[in-house]
Order: sequence, then C-alpha cells, then structure tokens
Amino acid sequence: MTPPQRLLERLEAIGRSLQASGHALALIGLGSVGLERDRLDEHSDLDFFALVEPGQKARYLQDLSWLSDVAPVVFLFPNTADGYKLLYADGIFCEFAVFEPQELEQIPFAAGQVVWSRAGVDASVATPTRRAMGGARPGMEWHLGEALTNLYVGLKRYRRGEKLSAMRFVQGFALDRVLELASVLETEQPARRDPFNNERRLEQRFPRISARLSEFAQGYERTPEAALAQLAFLEQHFEVNAAMAREIRALAALR
Repeated sequence: MTPPQRLLERLEAIGRSLQASGHALALIGLGSVGLERDRLDEHSDLDFFALVEPGQKARYLQDLSWLSDVAPVVFLFPNTADGYKLLYADGIFCEFAVFEPQELEQIPFAAGQVVWSRAGVDASVATPTRRAMGGARPGMEWHLGEALTNLYVGLKRYRRGEKLSAMRFVQGFALDRVLELASVLETEQPARRDPFNNERRLEQRFPRISARLSEFAQGYERTPEAALAQLAFLEQHFEVNAAMAREIRALAALR
C-alpha cells in the first residue's frame, strides 16, 4: 500500500469509526484529502472536519476514542477551541476540528469532500457558506505544540524538495512560536514593543535569546540544522513530547 493509499484508508477508517459512534453526521476531508487529491503524496497529512449532532461537540472533543480506536495515538494537542493536531504511532499526522451544523455555517474553509455522511445529510456541508473571523490569545502549550508541529511539517516539505516552504515553516512559523516561549525565560529589556509583530526590536528586548538566532535561522540550505537547534532549545526548557521529538530528528537526519 502506497503512503497516499494508507492516508485515504485511515481517513475511511475514521469515517467508519464516526459512523459507529452514534452521534456523528459527517466526515469532511480537506486539502489533499478533500478536493485536491491529485497532490496527495508520502508527505501529506489528514485534514478534516467531523460534523456532529447539536449538543454533541464537547463529547467528541473530550473523548477522542473515535480516533484512538482506529490506531494508537502517540501525540496530540488542542491547537484551537474546536480541534487538535494529532500523530498516530505509524506516522500519520492529522489536523482536525469538530463542529455542529450551526457552527459550520460560520467557519471559513476551502471546499472539501464528504468522506462519510449519515443518510439525509446533504453533500453541501463540505462547501463553505460564509467567511468568519475569530480567535483568542493562545497560551504556552499552544505555542509549544505549534512549534513542534511546524518543525515536523517543515522538515516533511524539505524532504519533498519544497525548500522555500520548509524554510518558512521551520525558520519562520516555528521560530515565531519558539520566540514566544523564550520570552518567558528572559526578562524583557526596555525597548519600544510592536504589538503586532513580536520580532521587531527583538535583539534589544531579549539579547540573550537573540544570541541564539543564528542557530535557529541558518538559511535556505540548512533547514534541518535550524530545526534541530530549535528542538534542542525546546527540550532544554520545556516538556517536549518524546514521539514528536523522535519524528523531527528522524526527518532532520535524512540525507
């Protein structure tokens, strides 16, 4: 079975698990497991929405047995109020959210594909109806989870040959989260802070962490080295999931 086939089989298994759970309405595949399956490859992951009955969202977010019954889970964290990022033991990575029908009408997303639905549920649920904005200021656990998963995704893209995207994920998105975490480790020095851009005047505000930036951002050709430096820093100061750390190191070691 090829990696894309494994991903699609896992998605189908999640659909069957939702069907058996009793209160689910549909599983919507997004991105490369939605309407863009022509770009599905060995470095893709599973992006999906689980649509559930009104009043059942909290249950499906609190009890993830509908996912863990499918295969062993080694890492997960709630990256939004609506969902998680999750890694299965066999390396399949998921980003998902759970919505009730009335919520989905307010959620901005690219059109997807219905993988499974209960009888009577219209296929139009996979098509967004309007745009919406929202969000709350995240905490340290969110920054750590985002840092780790951006390192992981960035190294996947590096191995695919998408070096520019990889550099942005590792030395941009992941580094942004590392810097947010680092700010709790060092007293901020007097300097004008830009409330919309944390990297502005960072060298003046956090001189100690700034001394590490040449390790964390090593350039286009050295994304794996930059990822390992960031991972080592995170492990030194925070509780890092061991399974995710192993995956990141394995990807960085490939030559």
